[in-house]
Amino acid sequence: MSEMTDTFSADGAKVFRDAIKACLPILENALAHLPADEAGTRIHGIGALKPLLATDGCIGTVAATVLGPSAKPVRAILFNKSAGANWGLGWHQDRTICVKERREVEGFGPWTIKRGMNHVAPPADLLAQMVTLRVHLDDVPETNAPLLIALGSHLIGRVPVEKVSEAVESHSILTCLAKAGDAWLYSTPILHASDASTTPASRRVLQVDYAAFDLPGELEWLGI
Repeated sequence: MSEMTDTFSADGAKVFRDAIKACLPILENALAHLPADEAGTRIHGIGALKPLLATDGCIGTVAATVLGPSAKPVRAILFNKSAGANWGLGWHQDRTICVKERREVEGFGPWTIKRGMNHVAPPADLLAQMVTLRVHLDDVPETNAPLLIALGSHLIGRVPVEKVSEAVESHSILTCLAKAGDAWLYSTPILHASDASTTPASRRVLQVDYAAFDLPGELEWLGI
């Protein structure tokens, strides 16, 4: 555990091979009712996911390796690249969290509404305490748009948009190849990107943000 944590602290990313393989059929069944043709579906209120995402579940236990037993899922999105939805995403940092209601708290803003859910940009040091877990439901070889990560970039704080390219160039790039049942864990503010697939195929990824703390003021996580 200590060695893994030290590596994650420095690199900001870690793969867990076959970590979700045993419960993959249960996960696919829980997500089966979601639209198959949408590039990204924000998830809330699926009861069948909760035991999988808890820290004693096959997905949540991966996040707990870094955040400990207090880790809790606070946002989830199902991504699916396919021949009909094959997009590329440039280098960026994830900058928002999802909360129950809009409450004005110093350092939080601007606010947006996504799929009817309240999102807000928190202070950078809050994001630095979070991790993001990507659960792969399909194989992701080089041709199927693997995630690209700028190793160690989670340590440089919030990067202005006009400085992102410069920041990426100063870090080594990791290509996050995966098999169905693998999980990639990364520090939420790390710089990352994804190209369009060169050989489009289903590339379903359940992405879950985890935190091990409560929000300040009257803000509350929306949760899963």
